[in-house]
Amino acid sequence: MARIAVITHEFDRFQSRRGLLLRRDSPYMLFDLLEELKRRGHSVRILRGTAAKPAADIAVLHLDATVTPPDYADYTRRFPFCLNLGATDISKRRISGAVVGREDGWKGRVIVKSSLNHWGTPEQQLNLRARRAGGPEPFPGVEAFERYEIHASLADVPAWVFERQDLVVEKFIPEPEPDGFAARFWLFCGERERCTRHVSPQSLVKGDDTIRREAVPVPDELRALRRKLGFDYGKFDFVIHEGKAVLLDANKTPGRARSLSSFIAAGNANLADGFEGLIRQVI
Repeated sequence: MARIAVITHEFDRFQSRRGLLLRRDSPYMLFDLLEELKRRGHSVRILRGTAAKPAADIAVLHLDATVTPPDYADYTRRFPFCLNLGATDISKRRISGAVVGREDGWKGRVIVKSSLNHWGTPEQQLNLRARRAGGPEPFPGVEAFERYEIHASLADVPAWVFERQDLVVEKFIPEPEPDGFAARFWLFCGERERCTRHVSPQSLVKGDDTIRREAVPVPDELRALRRKLGFDYGKFDFVIHEGKAVLLDANKTPGRARSLSSFIAAGNANLADGFEGLIRQVI
């Protein structure tokens, strides 16, 4: 059995206690995966910050922030093996295959997004908790952009958008369907995975109004991109456009979205098998 350490930010709330029985809960998918691993006999320790002695067989870098601060990346290297050590920058400006510039020749619709994961909300929350604790903000200057703006063309995008490094403009390319639009979600941990195509009546496919879904294969080019980006565990959102896979979002701290709860929960045992496969590589 392995000793597992989960490295979180000093001001993150990976888990909490709620209800009369003070049951533990978490907004993160990894929480359920770890519960399954504990049922199998592994021990789990949640580390907040970088002060604890790195006493574990395997660690998971689980900072809910778009860019991992260097001191946390250095800390993770003190463990024998750490999942997602290579995935320290998941900004859309870096990982998205749909980003376009102001002078590009793209003629279709475009969408304006935050380059930060989840609109920059996690960084704002960490800043708020740091201020409440009387410390400096770990991510100073972060501004949340909590919306998506769809434009008919690049020419319709305001000039100031292209001047902000925390925003990106992407081709808006959901997969068209007779009854709506589709997007694909790939969950993985080690060699285990689950990839599903979701169809929604809305062009911005988010899962809340999915009308049907089906298992689909993972394109080889996306597997190669996962290796390049350094992901051992996480979730990729992508579409197939003109016969090619286009990565739109990469998340190293996927949440327990209510709209996808049954979809995610059904794969916990499978993902735990993938985690144990990584353990066997280390021990």
